[in-house]
Formats: sequence, C-alpha cells, structure tokens
Amino acid sequence: MRVVVTGGAGFIGGNLCRAMVQHAAIGEVVAFDDLSAGRAANLDGSGAQLVTGDVLDRTALAEVCAGADAVVHLAAIGSVPRSVADPLPSHESNATGTVNVLEAARAARPGGAYTVVAGSSSVYGANPVLPKHEDLAPRPLSPYAASKLASEAYALAWAASYQLSVLSFRFFNVYGPLQLADHAYAAVVPRFVAAALGGQPLTVYGDGTQSRDFTYVGTVAAVVTDAVVRRVTSTEPVNLAFGTRHTLNQLIALLEQQIGHPLEVRHEAPRVGDVAHSQADHHRLDALFPGVVPVALADGLRATVEWALAEGGDSAPPS
Repeated sequence: MRVVVTGGAGFIGGNLCRAMVQHAAIGEVVAFDDLSAGRAANLDGSGAQLVTGDVLDRTALAEVCAGADAVVHLAAIGSVPRSVADPLPSHESNATGTVNVLEAARAARPGGAYTVVAGSSSVYGANPVLPKHEDLAPRPLSPYAASKLASEAYALAWAASYQLSVLSFRFFNVYGPLQLADHAYAAVVPRFVAAALGGQPLTVYGDGTQSRDFTYVGTVAAVVTDAVVRRVTSTEPVNLAFGTRHTLNQLIALLEQQIGHPLEVRHEAPRVGDVAHSQADHHRLDALFPGVVPVALADGLRATVEWALAEGGDSAPPS
C-alpha cells in the first residue's frame, strides 16, 4: 500500500508517517510538504520519503498522488489568531487546498484513493453544548474555523458526488513530540513546556479556567493509521478525541509536577476567536475504532517534556 500524507513533515504528519512506516500493511509512505511549518528533520530516520510541494500546486499534487492507495490530508495553515490577523491565506490553503487534494485523490487511481481529511473541533465555535457531538450545529468564531468547516464539507461532498472513500476527522487540541513553540502562533502545550523549561512566565489568555480535550499525537497517529489500513469511512464527520477535559490551570499544575517546581503565570486578555470550552463526544469514534485506549494527559505531557529536553533550544518560544 502506498500512502501520501500532505503536511507530512509537520508535527502530526511526522508522527503519523513514523507510525505508518512501521505498519506491515503499508509499503510506502510519502510526505508531501512545502516546509513552511513542517521540518524535514521530523522525518529523519523514519523511512518515509519527502516530496516538497504545496497543496495549491495542482500539478505537483497530481504527480505525487498518482497511483496512491490512500491520501491523508493534514496540510493546513493552522492557528485561530493567525487567521484573524490574515484570513485569506487560511481560506486558500485550508479550503481550496482541500479541494485540490480531493481532486488529486479522485484521479490517483480507478475509483480514487481512500482519503482521510483532518478537520478541527474549532468548527463547533460558539455552540455551548458539552460534550461536543458531531450533530451539533457548527458556529465558527474565526476564519480558521470556517475554513476547516469548508474542508470537511468538501470531503463529504466528494464522497457523495464521486463515491470517493472518505473519512473526515475533527481533531481536538493535539499535542506531543515534534510540536514546536518557536513561532508566534504556537499551540498552548508547546508554549507552556518551552516557557517552563526556559525559566520564562507562562502566558495565559484569560483566567485559565478555559478547558480543552487534549489528545496525544501518538493516539491520533494510531487511529489514523488504523483508518487507512481498514479503509474506514463515514458519511458524517468523526470527533478524534476521548471526552477528557482539562482547564489550562490544571494543565499548568500537571506541568509543575513534571518540572518539579512552581511556575510563574502571566495573564493577558482573552484572544478574539478563542473558544471557552472544548470536549468531545466520542461515541461515533468508539463505534468505528473499538478498543482504542487514549494516552492520559499526564503520560503524554511527560513524553512531551522529555522530547523537549532532548531538543534543547530548538523548541524555545519566540522572544
């Protein structure tokens, strides 16, 4: 089986490519990445092939996907604040880029290549219901969230219109090794870890009572790999998270346990587009992937801290 992973040199992509290479049913893994956020080093020693290219380049996409059995589409411009500051690139990469990937997958072989699309829990936005189940009305609060809603809608429309075998996940606050804090739009876990290890204050936007369903990247990689091997499909989006819910204050307390001393916290005003609370209903995931046991936040955080220590200064937050 030949699998193409767009965004394969990124944080999730690098972990996924490593997991897929180790699976006996998968013979070849190709990471397609423009390296704007990903790093070639994330694939060092993985056994995956790196092809440099952009999902907005339809010719390059068609070439790399030709003959593929499966395509996992992770490439995106992430970050809610970044999309608020500059919305058009998020739309172009996340919405138009997804259409390009779906078309490349459709043309890859007769009947098309099986396709997994990475969506986002951000699509729930202002909907206050907890836990978030997939039948809730989406209420995006940012251009990023709107672009991810468009990407999953396109994926499911391609399945209905062209009988493309598709599975569209909604990821919830994925964290773990390979996730850097070296840019202004870094996610909360790598920002906190890098600040803690660097002896800097942890910046919290708001009072820290906002909550997230943190999901360890190794668990995500295992589920997506299983989906590809078994060609799991759904006519509806599927949450990829397990109903856990931790506040940022709880996350800081766990990190203090890992580091072994109290951490200085600096509070700033909440950011535009940020969601107050996020927690997944996982009944649909459980039905499709029975028996999956997620990595607990304390264990995943420990692995993340160990990786960051091994990385040294490369994972430091911007000054």
